[in-house]
Amino acid sequence: MQNESLLMMPGPVPMPERVRFAMARQAMNHRGAEFGQVVEETTTMLKEIFCTKNDLLTISGSGTAGMEAAISNFCQGKEIACLVNGKFGDRLYKVSQRYGNPVALTSDWGTPLPLEALERALEEGAEVVTLVHNETSAAILNPAEEVGRLAKKHGALFIMDGITSIGADEVYPDKWGVDVAITGSQKCLAAPAGLAAISVSQKAWDAQCENPPFYFDLPAYKKSAAKNQTPFTPAVPLYLALREACAIALEEGMEARIARHRQMADAVRTAADVWGLSLFAQPDALHSYSNTATAICYPEGITDADIRGKVKDLGIEVSGGQDHIKGKIFRIGSMGATGAPELLAVLAMVQGAFKAAGYSLKGDGVSAACEVLIA
Repeated sequence: MQNESLLMMPGPVPMPERVRFAMARQAMNHRGAEFGQVVEETTTMLKEIFCTKNDLLTISGSGTAGMEAAISNFCQGKEIACLVNGKFGDRLYKVSQRYGNPVALTSDWGTPLPLEALERALEEGAEVVTLVHNETSAAILNPAEEVGRLAKKHGALFIMDGITSIGADEVYPDKWGVDVAITGSQKCLAAPAGLAAISVSQKAWDAQCENPPFYFDLPAYKKSAAKNQTPFTPAVPLYLALREACAIALEEGMEARIARHRQMADAVRTAADVWGLSLFAQPDALHSYSNTATAICYPEGITDADIRGKVKDLGIEVSGGQDHIKGKIFRIGSMGATGAPELLAVLAMVQGAFKAAGYSLKGDGVSAACEVLIA
């Protein structure tokens, strides 16, 4: 392992050996029965992980491809209310600008969303609501259930980015009224990057546009999925890896998997508190801290090079801030297949980096995190 970096980021994440080995085989006929079985088994497992009975489609492309597929198929020419309190909410807004008539309902990154503004937008005729459930750029968990309630009240479609929550936290698309839910393979599922999975409700199908994009034509994917196929050449090795990753998740059990992610995130937050460092997100009664990533503010005088740079030199990668908060925070991921050994390693490295930079932390965050993990 000494020549492999340990990725403790909000994705991509380390892949289990079973996932890596699943790709190490000769090519197969993607129109044959063997690949059809891969599609069938993966779809069945993904529906269980999504907690949905809606149609489940997988496309070869990143999570952003899933975003664009959702917007381009169901939002063309429509009034769209885009909730934004981080980079990926803003990305959904920018995608929406290509296809519909969006308005960005913004709050500062990491702060509660303006739900009163959302209700006003719905009352004024917004036909679609977009939300990033778990905004990893700011490490805040947004209130999907409440947003779904408002969308349903006003008859609007609800499109939710669950890219960093599905497979690691509680997500209930059917119960919450999510018409289109999206995830990416390289996040909570701990598979390689390059696949996006999308669940689609009947309400969404009834509202589909007349002229979808050629490659992101979701009705074409639905038609092919009925035969356990894809309309275009799929990324076969990635499907093999995703099938194995889904199997691992369900072997662990979703309840246990969610509990593990919450415990790891709690351990990181506990370490930050004992260190005397502030968390970036500012949750309220409806918003929570993310359970798959934690954003920690740098104290005055400490730079990215002091912490992330030193930690990377020692073989572990954590993420920094993006856009206007670059250099102001660092983010530790706690998603996928990682557990206590990896988490304690990154916390120890971070604690050591602060000491090497000459900054006196208030306490031993590593020991405090260890107590959380063995509780």
